[in-house]
Amino acid sequence: MKMLVHRIEESAALPFDLEQLKLHLRISDDAEDAAIQTIGLTAAAELEQFAQIALITQTIRVTIFSPTKEYGLRLPIGPVAFDHVPTVAIDGAAFTGFDFDGGNRPYIRWLASYHDLTPDRINIEYQAGFGLAESSVPPDLSQALLDQAALHYDGRSPMDAKSLTTSPHMARVGARYRGVQA
Repeated sequence: MKMLVHRIEESAALPFDLEQLKLHLRISDDAEDAAIQTIGLTAAAELEQFAQIALITQTIRVTIFSPTKEYGLRLPIGPVAFDHVPTVAIDGAAFTGFDFDGGNRPYIRWLASYHDLTPDRINIEYQAGFGLAESSVPPDLSQALLDQAALHYDGRSPMDAKSLTTSPHMARVGARYRGVQA
């Protein structure tokens, strides 16, 4: 089984408040706003990848080649609202033979009609994210993003690969959202 995941941004909204990020970095002027925004977006992308989440609502497209005959499928990116049921197509035809459970770790449970098939490809599309604005991002994730951005800002142009790593705060918070037990 091979799974491809594609994220499609729904809005141009930033997943952080630029002024709050500048305050966290102890920057008082506007001279470096573009660079600071880039650092914030980089930290957001790292947090999303690490935690397997969408901070701001995005469309997620999943393509599975040669799927296995399993009971269900954990969707790769969360959170997903319980009432936002994904669309599923099997070998190009719409398919509704599944139950869906949303939340931070969304899950599709295949019903009996799935097990009667021998699919070559499954396409799944759904909306993931905490909301449309940075204010909908949970505070612990916002703080983790700020800490990761500070790590990038303070460690600009490191001389070795070990100098720029993952913020310990981002690692702890991200692992919780990803579902890792400490």
